[in-house]
Amino acid sequence: MKVLHLLKTSTGATWALRQLRELVKLGVEVHVALPDGPLVTAYNEVGVHTHILQTAIHVKNPWKNIRLFKEFRRLVKNIEPEVIHSHFVATTLTMRLALGKNHPIKRIFHVPGPLHLEHKLFRNVELLTAGKADFWLASCVWTAQAYQNFGIEKKRIGLVYYGVDIEDFTTGLSANLHQELGLPPNTQIIGNVAYFYAPKKHLGQKRGLKGHEDLIDAIDIISQTHNNIVGVFVGGPWAGCQQYMDDVIQYANNKQYGKYYFLGLRRDIQQLYGDFTLAVHPSHSENVGGAVESLFCQCPTISSNVGGFPDLVKPNVTGWLTPAKDPEQLAHTLISALADEENRNQLAKQGRELAQEMFDVRNNAKDVFYYYTKLINDGELGMKDD
Repeated sequence: MKVLHLLKTSTGATWALRQLRELVKLGVEVHVALPDGPLVTAYNEVGVHTHILQTAIHVKNPWKNIRLFKEFRRLVKNIEPEVIHSHFVATTLTMRLALGKNHPIKRIFHVPGPLHLEHKLFRNVELLTAGKADFWLASCVWTAQAYQNFGIEKKRIGLVYYGVDIEDFTTGLSANLHQELGLPPNTQIIGNVAYFYAPKKHLGQKRGLKGHEDLIDAIDIISQTHNNIVGVFVGGPWAGCQQYMDDVIQYANNKQYGKYYFLGLRRDIQQLYGDFTLAVHPSHSENVGGAVESLFCQCPTISSNVGGFPDLVKPNVTGWLTPAKDPEQLAHTLISALADEENRNQLAKQGRELAQEMFDVRNNAKDVFYYYTKLINDGELGMKDD
């Protein structure tokens, strides 16, 4: 079995590297087209055949697509894959437009997140470029259901989560954060780990995608009655978003009651999760996001009720869900979660168990292999019954 994967980055998306590594172990001849960068060597080392080509469609300079499409068709002709597997909207559009709707090679769009489906223009562009050779692998239940709602036949849709190496996660670690920040031992730390993404005005966004401002507001609300609460934000600005991050920090500094610390980029994330009383992921749009990491570290977790979060964060089972873009309701959820340490710890333990079951990359790769086999043999995907 020969499969060509399409990536738009060789500096991030390590979830793709893990998946491709495991597919090689399962006997798939894996090829990947990606731009040059630091992870190219890592792909080669795990047995993936790499081809240096940026396959993301050119939006700002559309005339460059003439050459891109020609190079892409040449690559496909040389490799002769049985399946082409794309992991981004931009690479999916190249795949479809370069080859046309009626090309005989089966094509999978493994949807990394729901954001483009939440906006009519981008959703319609993606759907209208699809032909009879196109199929979808969702990476959360919301996405799978959305495609059905938008008219895609169920037999053309599968579900596979992007997995992690579960042995990389350890519980019970500490970064000695209370000591580092000079906090009394009884201080309850509400932690958030996320890059700072500036609002995209063309999408109608007024606050950042990760909901930093919402969490700042919620902490300010509860700090009026709880004087042993602090908010700790870990992460740096996404490409070009330094001014937005600075604005968020100033927004926090202007709050009347809340106390906030911004730690920037850190390498001791698991240790920090060990020091958080609660991890909060208040994203406005998300796949499963940071909830996977916080629950693997067995940190009590609150998330917004968007996208793939509810697949893993289940109320009164593995954590707490709260409406997105609603600081007052988030504050209410925080107060409830902070009030019961025994319950927090039990839900976090159950959350780790579920995360290990859902996101072991070895099992996820077997699911991908199953869909490849089904697609090649039956010409359809369809949700697995498990």
